[in-house]
Amino acid sequence: MEVFLQQLINGLTLGSIYGLIAIGYTMVFGIIGMVNFAHGDVFMLSAFIALILFIALQQFFGFDALAPSFVIVLFASMALTGLWNFVIERLAYRRLRGSFRLAPLISAIGMSIFLSNFVYVAQGPRNKSAPPMFSEVIKLTSGGAYDVTLSYKQILIVVVTAVLLAAFWFVVQKTPLGRAQRACEQDAKMAALLGVDVNRTIAATFVIGAALAAVAGVLYMLYYGVVNAADGFVPGVKAFTAAVLGGIGSIPGAVLGGLLIGLIETFWSAYFSADYKDVAAFSILAVTLIFMPTGLLGRPEVEKV
Repeated sequence: MEVFLQQLINGLTLGSIYGLIAIGYTMVFGIIGMVNFAHGDVFMLSAFIALILFIALQQFFGFDALAPSFVIVLFASMALTGLWNFVIERLAYRRLRGSFRLAPLISAIGMSIFLSNFVYVAQGPRNKSAPPMFSEVIKLTSGGAYDVTLSYKQILIVVVTAVLLAAFWFVVQKTPLGRAQRACEQDAKMAALLGVDVNRTIAATFVIGAALAAVAGVLYMLYYGVVNAADGFVPGVKAFTAAVLGGIGSIPGAVLGGLLIGLIETFWSAYFSADYKDVAAFSILAVTLIFMPTGLLGRPEVEKV
């Protein structure tokens, strides 16, 4: 029972990170019908930005207060990563939006390769260690064969994820930007005829998705304590898997898929071989899509005529 509780905590923590990344995939696909395969590398870039900002605050500015440093780094990473994704959308995707479907896909893969190699050349191939933060733990159970612990960083990850998802839901459902996004998702041409600035709405969607990926990057660096130039591929693929599992185009589905992928990974690692945890996650995806082709919360696509 202790192992189950501990892996449940670990799985929810990891799934929260995957869910934040998956929202970026599902938002872009929901509005323009394109899978942004560079999104995982944007997440990796944000983790490096956060690491550099943490080190700069501590070593060059002598700013040692942990909580204010975390807040500064979080918002600065969101701003810088959002700006970077805005540039990516303008340079790599906007001009190809009306072309044949393969062209944006090739452009996205090319941007992914560029970002991963840029960070690889700039930072090197080795792991970069982050300063220890929020390393204290709370013992939930003790005295048995296995102590169940809950670390402060796990609490922080879940709380930050919940707050951001609530804020994002409010933006999508209650603001003019959210109404414009939903209009573009239903029919971009009709939305443009009704006065919606489609280009600005799509650019804002890319920025918001990158900001959420930046939060995931900061939390990933905080949770694991190291970042690497190769960290964009595997978490990115798993987050995309989470988006498809939950129903790509559905924001609640992306979060649900992220939590499920995180739980599958941690429970499989605990009770079976950790070498096959990725196989287990992708197998669950395959089985789900066989019986539910649109994912858990996805909606069947209606062809417009």
